[in-house]
Amino acid sequence: MINFKREFFITFLLLVATILFFEFTNVDVLVENLFFNFKTHTWIVDRDNEILKVIFYTGIKKVLIIFAVSLLFALIFFRKKRVIKEYKKGIIIVVFSAIFVPVTVGALKAVTNTPCPKNTNIYGGVYPEVKVLESYPKTWHKRKKIKCWPAGHASGGFALLSLFFLFKSKKNRKRAIALGMSVGWAMGLYKMFIGDHYLSHTIVTMLLAWLIILVIAKLVKSPYIT
Repeated sequence: MINFKREFFITFLLLVATILFFEFTNVDVLVENLFFNFKTHTWIVDRDNEILKVIFYTGIKKVLIIFAVSLLFALIFFRKKRVIKEYKKGIIIVVFSAIFVPVTVGALKAVTNTPCPKNTNIYGGVYPEVKVLESYPKTWHKRKKIKCWPAGHASGGFALLSLFFLFKSKKNRKRAIALGMSVGWAMGLYKMFIGDHYLSHTIVTMLLAWLIILVIAKLVKSPYIT
C-alpha cells in the first residue's frame, strides 16, 4: 500500500520546485508561443468552436459532476448493498476529492491575481506578464482582480486520480491513474490551446490535486472512521 508520508513529502517538494522553476524561467511563455499565431493573432484552437467546447469544456464538466453525484447517491441510498460496503471508503475519497480539489484550486485562483496568457500584452491583452510570486509594476493601473492561477478547469479531471484509492488491484490502480492523468491533461491542454492557461498552471493543479487527495485518503482511511 502507498506510503502516505513519503508520497506527500515528495509531491510537496515537486510542487514547490515546479512553482520556483517556472517563476525564474521563461518556459511558460516559450511553450505558450507554440499555440499562438503572432501573424494572425489567433490561438491554435478557436474557443468558439462549439464541438471542442462541448467535448473538452462544458461536456466533460457535466460528466464529472454526474459521476460524483451518482457516487454520492449510491453512498446514501444503496449503502447497505454489499458492493457499496466493500468500496465505501474508496467512494468517499472520490466524492470528497471531486468537491475539495476544485474548491481549493478555485480559492487559490481568487487570491493569486495572476493573468491568463490571453490577458497579457504578449498575446494582445492589456495586463503585464506577471507570475504568481511577482508584484504588478508600480506604474500599472490596477484593473479588476484576475483569476488564472492555478488551472481551475483541469482540477475536476485531476480529481479523478482519487480513483486510485477506490480500486484494490495494482492493475486497476494503474488504470485509475492513467484515467485521471488523461482527463486532467485533456482538459488542461484545451485551456492552454485557447490561451487560458500556461503549462505551469496545469502542472501545479495536477500536483496540488494529488496532495489534496492524499490528505483526504489518509483521513478517510483512518481506523477511527468506519
